[in-house]
Amino acid sequence: MSAARPLTILRTVAALAALPLLLTACGYGSDAEDDAPRAEVAADAKKLSASEVKIGYFPNLTHATALVGVQEGLLQKELGGTKIKASTFNAGPSEIEALNAGSIDIGWIGPSPSINGYTKSGGKNLRIISGSASGGVKLVVNPDKIKTLDDLKGKKIATPQLGNTQDVAFLHWIAEKGWKVDAQSGKGDVSVVRTDNKITPDAYKSGSVDGAWVPEPTASKLVAEGAKVLLDESGIWPDKKFVITNIIVSQEFLKEHPDVVEAVLRGSVKTNAWINANPDEAKASANKALEKLSGKALPDEVLDPAWESITFLDDPLASTLDAQAAHAVSAGLLEKPDLKGIYDLEPLNKVLKAEGKAEVDDAGLGVS
Repeated sequence: MSAARPLTILRTVAALAALPLLLTACGYGSDAEDDAPRAEVAADAKKLSASEVKIGYFPNLTHATALVGVQEGLLQKELGGTKIKASTFNAGPSEIEALNAGSIDIGWIGPSPSINGYTKSGGKNLRIISGSASGGVKLVVNPDKIKTLDDLKGKKIATPQLGNTQDVAFLHWIAEKGWKVDAQSGKGDVSVVRTDNKITPDAYKSGSVDGAWVPEPTASKLVAEGAKVLLDESGIWPDKKFVITNIIVSQEFLKEHPDVVEAVLRGSVKTNAWINANPDEAKASANKALEKLSGKALPDEVLDPAWESITFLDDPLASTLDAQAAHAVSAGLLEKPDLKGIYDLEPLNKVLKAEGKAEVDDAGLGVS
């Protein structure tokens, strides 16, 4: 893909840093609420090197590892007497700010804010220590107006926000088609309309947009309104996998409390194993957690297809994060970043080895 308007790059990056992006997996809670359920801790449970670990995540299905891990007590079990204090977010920048401020120690978050947070700090504020989920992004359209991918030309398609993960993916896909769109304005052969996921269904119903490249459950909400899935983003990635949710940690916390980080990772690995072994029970657990956090459970016609399109895994799929960064650069939304050191997968690989699972790779972007 050719770079778009080099003179706008610095201005765009600055704008992206300031905007309250609804990233990758947009949630439906407040920017930061200490409203997550607290697991019971036995009085005689042994504490690790920290008495408490503060974790953050989104009230959204692509963060189901955290939702289910907290809901079912699977994370707390591995932490023993070290208590979990959980906060929920609905925007990546606010979670990165919380990590920088020490309000959280470990967070579930998407690739774009991970990249932005790491590069903005000069590689000093975070490490990606695990994957959590892949997939869960679809192009859904009005079937009366769009019947094939070629029909997208001249239509209005929503993405969550300028420069977020889905926006970058759609711009890259457009360029691969040979079509032209100005990345900053969204104008061109396709009109890219940046729209908050929470109002995209209403925009679709009103006819303001003809479709959307969006994460779940927004995609399935549109389908419930009569839209049709035209493309699942997993289909354009090698092995049909791409990172949608990472686990990140404050570098300071990782250095001072490696035993706590390892315990959280152990809980995450065991939670993902439980989710994959008990998909129906896990889906119900995640929806119950969403209801507690947002006040409203997802209906089955939204929950079922949304859940089906997400893969829960421990591999951070590092090569796909690197590709996503390259796509943002070629779109003119990001200067070429130095991502060397963004990953520290040694604690995860230690856990995976102990569980008899295959170790994962950092695609040359690790600390060593």
